[in-house]
Amino acid sequence: MKLSEYIKKRNGVPFGHPNSLRNNLERSLGANNFSIFWNFWNPIFGYYLGTTVFRPLKKIFPTGFSLVLTFVFCGLIHDLVTTLIRGEISLFFAVWFLLMGMCVVISKEINYNLSNRKWIFRALINLLIIGICFFLTKGLNTIFNFY
Repeated sequence: MKLSEYIKKRNGVPFGHPNSLRNNLERSLGANNFSIFWNFWNPIFGYYLGTTVFRPLKKIFPTGFSLVLTFVFCGLIHDLVTTLIRGEISLFFAVWFLLMGMCVVISKEINYNLSNRKWIFRALINLLIIGICFFLTKGLNTIFNFY
């Protein structure tokens, strides 16, 4: 699948369409579970991570482990930018994304479904999971100092 097809599949509109961002936010935040949230979030980055990191890893490792490694890799990319800007090595995003990747695997495993709930409730749950992972990372950082 080409990037343009992937974006249209995820956002419901072609790349560059005026409703692209709105659709992305509505679909990702209102996803039925945390795993589906990540299917919609940032389709351009997701496409490249999926094709260049996740698929090759999946040939070597189990799917869940490959998914978590892909999240860690994504976090390392974010950390690289942070490190270049701050001038100090940072691993904050790698740890944060590790925790979120684990939540994705868990949400796939337990297969919870919030489709019968209102959009705002689903959005709050997805944001809550992100927030919990963030604050866990902040707490772990005070212990291990990764940035």
